[in-house]
Amino acid sequence: MSKSKKVWVADDDESIRFVLEKGLVDAGFDVSVFEDGNEVVNQLDLDRPNVLLTDLKMPGRDGMDLLDTFRNEFSNIPVIMMTAHSDLDTTVDAFENGAWDYIAKPFDLNDAISKISKALEERKIRSKKRNKEDEITLDKGKIIGKSPAMQDLFNSIGKLSHSDSTVLLVGESGTGKELVARAIYEHSERAEKKLISLNMADIPIELLESELFGYEKGAFTGAEKKKIGRFEQAHKATLFLDEIGDMPYETQTRILRVLSSGEFYRIGGSEPITVDVRIIAATNQNLNEKVKTGAFREDLFHRLNVIRIPMPSLRDRKEDIPLLAAYFFDKFSKETKSETKILTQEVIDLFSNLIWPGNVLQLQNLCHSLTVLSSAQEINISDLPNDLLIQKKGPELSWNDLLEVWATERLSNGDDHILNSTIPVFEKTMIKVAMKATKGKKSEAANLLGWGRNTLARKMNELDL
Repeated sequence: MSKSKKVWVADDDESIRFVLEKGLVDAGFDVSVFEDGNEVVNQLDLDRPNVLLTDLKMPGRDGMDLLDTFRNEFSNIPVIMMTAHSDLDTTVDAFENGAWDYIAKPFDLNDAISKISKALEERKIRSKKRNKEDEITLDKGKIIGKSPAMQDLFNSIGKLSHSDSTVLLVGESGTGKELVARAIYEHSERAEKKLISLNMADIPIELLESELFGYEKGAFTGAEKKKIGRFEQAHKATLFLDEIGDMPYETQTRILRVLSSGEFYRIGGSEPITVDVRIIAATNQNLNEKVKTGAFREDLFHRLNVIRIPMPSLRDRKEDIPLLAAYFFDKFSKETKSETKILTQEVIDLFSNLIWPGNVLQLQNLCHSLTVLSSAQEINISDLPNDLLIQKKGPELSWNDLLEVWATERLSNGDDHILNSTIPVFEKTMIKVAMKATKGKKSEAANLLGWGRNTLARKMNELDL
């Protein structure tokens, strides 16, 4: 019997265990049955299944507990949930916690066998395309992470491997949306075709539609020959539209038509062109808010927002920072033919308390800079740029700490008389804040600052406010 067809069944109902064991064995699976979740966990010290089929409600350690264990420790093993409590909340909870699929009791045995077979096939495909449990390897880079947030992301990519659904990636700049888009493409059934990409923010508005839809010869001055647009290039393939929130409203209408009907016209064309395109879109903007303000079409938003994947920020996956830094240091040391840098524990602890507004991209650039500029192999706090400390999150860094960082940086740059230059900046900032708080009422602002009205007027004149 194949070692790759090991199925574990956990259910406190003896009759269900009997039915499933007999049916799955007859179907050619290697089956082990367990009465509760504790038996499963104990067996994990000795063996691993290829698929776990578990009841949701069991005495002691239940299915959700098992799901959590497998997600955190054995994320490459698909978990299928069974429950008689078939409702939306239960289903959503199961999927949000990493379940591969969901079976409602009473179930059809053939349906259960089919889902188990599909789970095994997906695991086989994913194992071929992933070098390690904690990374997805791509032609142009790696997505690295052991954090729960990244395991959820890997799980989503895996589930999309047999889907042609439209995907919307949402998250801050620098979180790796392009890498994830490429990973979805690489792990899809359209991977044999080229991935076609277009960054909507990089193209001038007047050229955007010709880039997307192409044009006919003679369509306008300078159109000396026919141009094939990105949609046409992506026929039977995948089109990645980055920075979708920057798309002009007029272009949104044409995009909507393509997504709705699969047809479009080249600029200057009279014959409709039919395409079969899988769309992956990405944005760092709040499209819901843009819809509310009328800047983004609501109908287009719903066309794009089919499978929504939130991209975790670096501050939400701080346990991945040492992994990422090690990867970047290794990468840049090879490029620069220099020794690989190492972070001290003090630096690692500091990095865990930074905001990282530029996310993984910011960390990558920092590692590149340290590789080139730092003479020592071991990176200490003193090797870091002073402005990095300003990004320390929360109450850990007070305003006077920030002032100290600023003053240190000014002195290191050779500036002098820093007190004389600081006081006007400080006063100007405080006046602006006070005036904003009082909605421009000078008497009230002066009172907040502890000055007389005449003093405030004089200061505002001196500071050109």
